[in-house]
Amino acid sequence: MAKSSQSTSGVSLEAFLMGTVDFDACLALQQRLVYELSGRDDGQVALLLCEHPPLITIGRAGSWQHVHLNQRERTSRGLAVRWVNRGGPAILHAPGQLAVYPIFPLDWHEIAIGTFLERFRSGMQEVLSELGIQSTTRPGSFDLFGRTGQLAMTGVAVKNWTTYYGMYLNVRPPSHLLSVVSSDPEENQATSTLHRERRLPLSMTRVREAVVRHLATSFGCQRFHVYSGHPLFPSVLHANSHSQTAARVG
Repeated sequence: MAKSSQSTSGVSLEAFLMGTVDFDACLALQQRLVYELSGRDDGQVALLLCEHPPLITIGRAGSWQHVHLNQRERTSRGLAVRWVNRGGPAILHAPGQLAVYPIFPLDWHEIAIGTFLERFRSGMQEVLSELGIQSTTRPGSFDLFGRTGQLAMTGVAVKNWTTYYGMYLNVRPPSHLLSVVSSDPEENQATSTLHRERRLPLSMTRVREAVVRHLATSFGCQRFHVYSGHPLFPSVLHANSHSQTAARVG
């Protein structure tokens, strides 16, 4: 049974709580949703909220210089590296970091990517404010910073005028992984967490609930629904596993 807001008309945001999921399988689901939503005529927005097993991804603004472990060290820690086509820096993913993936049809809503990013950042700042955290930004950046360091990293891609990837919010990932990459190489700001910023316990459930509400508002959605998992994920997971097996065999 889906939870929802009370409004029954207008654009909807459909939020899917995915738990901890494989990065590549989640990317395959995002790409499937890009295809689905870019063909809709109602402007529906999808929002995937999940965590990933430990992994390093490097976006278009990142490089090997921003990864502070050599291959042997990465192997010993079980940290694979993926070069990805999103914007943004090198990012360390791990349980305790909330991945926020809006699949947003820009053309239907008639907004440019810059406007979308501003609304995205504004909505996430409202989330942090509700949680008692005052965050700051920088000109030309859509990352979020607190008094203890960088709290969220942003990296978005666009296909068929629809966004995917998104923002990565450090709630309470393992502290020993925070220095593995430089996600703010220009200013060399330390990576921090909401737990460190608040100095108080904070549940992922509370963070996710706030993210759904504030992004629905920021994206101009009149209603939202929240689901556990996504109905397409089992088939996407199977197809992704099959393609990876075929690639290894080939």
